[in-house]
Amino acid sequence: MCGIAGVLGPPGGESLEAIASAMADTMFRRGPDSGGVWSDVSSGVALSHRRLAILDLSPAGHQPMHSCDQRYVVSFNGEIYNHLELRRELEAGRGARAWRGTSDTETLLEAVSAWGLRAALQRARGMYAIAL
Repeated sequence: MCGIAGVLGPPGGESLEAIASAMADTMFRRGPDSGGVWSDVSSGVALSHRRLAILDLSPAGHQPMHSCDQRYVVSFNGEIYNHLELRRELEAGRGARAWRGTSDTETLLEAVSAWGLRAALQRARGMYAIAL
C-alpha cells in the first residue's frame, strides 16, 4: 500500500520540500519501491509519496505525477478498477495519445485534466485516496 502525504504552509516557505521529504521517509515501509516529493513554494504546497508498485512496475508510474498539460500533480494510493475503460474513453475524446505508462494513477490524472475533478471521480470505480 502506497503512502501519501502533503503539507500546506505559508507561501514562500523554503522548508516545505524538506518537510514533505521527511514525511515520506516516515512512510518507507508503505512504499519501498520508490518515493518522490513535489513542492510549489510560491503556493505553499508540497506532496510526498512512497510507492508500492503494483500495476505499472516501471519508472513511468513514479509519483508525485504531473498531468500531460502540467496543470495537475497527484499523489495517489489505491486502485481504479475501470482504468482501462477510462483510458479508452479519454482516447476516444482526444484522439490517439501517447501514454507514459500503464498505471491507473496516470489514467485518473489525465481524466481529471480532461473532465475535471468531480466528473473524473464520479466515473472512477475503485478504492483510493488522492492528494491533487
